[in-house]
Amino acid sequence: MKRYLRYLALISALALVLAACGGEEGGDTTTTAGEATTTAAAEPTTTAGGETTTSAAGDTTTTAAVAPDGTGRTVGMAFDVGGRGDLSFNDLAAAAWDNALTEYGVTGEELAPEAGGENREENLRLLAESGMELIIANGFAFAQNVWRVGTEFPDTLFAITDDCPQDDTFTVVDMPNVRCLLFSEEQGSFLMGVAAALKSTTGTVGFIGGVETPLILKFQAGFEAGAAAANPDITILPAVYLTQVPDFTGFNDPVKGKEAALALYGQGADVVFHAAGGSGLGLFEAAVEQSTDDSFLWAIGVDSDQYEAVGDPALQEHILTSMLKRVDVAVDKAIVDFLNDEFTPGPVRLGLAEGGIGYATSGGFVDDIAADLDGYAEQIISGEITVPTEPGA
Repeated sequence: MKRYLRYLALISALALVLAACGGEEGGDTTTTAGEATTTAAAEPTTTAGGETTTSAAGDTTTTAAVAPDGTGRTVGMAFDVGGRGDLSFNDLAAAAWDNALTEYGVTGEELAPEAGGENREENLRLLAESGMELIIANGFAFAQNVWRVGTEFPDTLFAITDDCPQDDTFTVVDMPNVRCLLFSEEQGSFLMGVAAALKSTTGTVGFIGGVETPLILKFQAGFEAGAAAANPDITILPAVYLTQVPDFTGFNDPVKGKEAALALYGQGADVVFHAAGGSGLGLFEAAVEQSTDDSFLWAIGVDSDQYEAVGDPALQEHILTSMLKRVDVAVDKAIVDFLNDEFTPGPVRLGLAEGGIGYATSGGFVDDIAADLDGYAEQIISGEITVPTEPGA
């Protein structure tokens, strides 16, 4: 039950936002629900009164809620490359999926694609044919697959993370049975750039992307803008991408991730941010191996609190922070809405203002710059700072 309450603490803060979002083609809908914190939320405290509040430190207080009854309901989960164990966005979706099984009582199936992801569409079709009422497609690479399978199975509901369904011409299609779970990744990446610039002693930082796509370019753009804002004299090395479309293995290749990190550290970077899924493990390993008594190297994680996810003290010592992207919250809310017969189609976008994007404080390594990070976050939320979504913009 404790795990369920942890989800409710986060979900309650987003419930009204999610219900209000959606409807604009292309996934550009954004709804602001007042100020939100940018730090990782602490373990929620359950109180009486039925209200949810969020403090400036990210602590959430909420009342206990009755878990939705998923008895007899079916939900399918289609992971992307890397599947469970990527310490990143797949594991976040898996956490929400597991919670639905254990706390809500739903039944269903989960499938992961082959190494290159060629069977994504086959997996969606298998889940639909097996009678899944709601199917979670976890990753932007499912966009065309969701359009095809969702068209074939109009009575099946779909939720896709990081994109909306696209037809064969890559045009976004508004579908009555599909919800798009979108995030303002550039906003959190901006804060990672600030952290990198403020913590760097060499004055040089770097970025690793898993696959060069518009989504990952948003991470790069935000990171570079944040670093330059915090230190106009910072040197930002050219971004390194592990693979190019249609090769999506860059999201699950720690060896390539390590090679890229070693190259960036070798060029003088002492802080490197990755948006590369499971490949990020290679970055952490490189930071450990290349650090010396005279040169301590930092790595920045992504999606989940990777300090907590890796669990290895040797690696944790080098994980400065992580950009939090609450895929678990968005997926859980989609499942809850489905179970409560409140599922709505269309795009839903979460950013700093909505609490769907933030940064981790595990390890205490950014405690000394938290005021700076929160200050920039407030400027983003207020609109004083507009974060670019394309590098160099």
